[in-house]
Amino acid sequence: MRIILGILSGLLGALAGWSGLAALVVMLAGPDRDGGIAMGAFFDIGPIGGVVGLIAGVWLFVRFGLVRNTAPAPAGEIPDAAPPGASRLSFPFAVTVLLVVAGLGYRGWYELIRSPNLSHGFMTLQVEFRLPPGMTLPDKEEDVHIEVEEASGYANAMLPPNWRAHDGDRKAIISTVSLMYKTRHRAVSLTLPDVPTQRWSIDLPSDPDPTPGFSPWRTGSEPSPARIEMHFRLSADR
Repeated sequence: MRIILGILSGLLGALAGWSGLAALVVMLAGPDRDGGIAMGAFFDIGPIGGVVGLIAGVWLFVRFGLVRNTAPAPAGEIPDAAPPGASRLSFPFAVTVLLVVAGLGYRGWYELIRSPNLSHGFMTLQVEFRLPPGMTLPDKEEDVHIEVEEASGYANAMLPPNWRAHDGDRKAIISTVSLMYKTRHRAVSLTLPDVPTQRWSIDLPSDPDPTPGFSPWRTGSEPSPARIEMHFRLSADR
């Protein structure tokens, strides 16, 4: 167990030193459009931090991971018990190392095996909004603000050239946005001039397949006089 914890402590130190030094170089270098600085920082400079971190991790294990028994052996203790001065593992240090390793292992499994990205890759969500009878469309594209929530992130939907549409005698707005993450939390909101912001949930599985067509029209989750309706469909980019 001591050998295993010592190796894990050294590897954690190497990982922290490698990534930390590379991140510091990228931060000090400033914006990098082509990614050359980031690549150089990770592959050329990062290993230096990895070596330093490896040494630091082993030193921390020897310094804090091993605790020496300084108390004299009590009377009646079994003969083969550890003598005074013998070292033993530090329980808090061992637990900390194992928890960090478990957290990194879970993150690696989530990113590399389970993957947070949709199985179909980037998918296009097409959303249409149908205004109530008598309501006119905004004159400018800048007056239409459509925001899509996906997991903990937000994306502004794009308006195509033919974003102004109609459904019978009712005006409509067409927009699209790309989805890429597995999540059960998706929602879309629409903000128009002098109209309360409307919000709808997007009822899709966490890792959805393309939908066969548009969903039924639905009203906003928050009741308002706007009476704007929304429906959507999802298609794969490949």
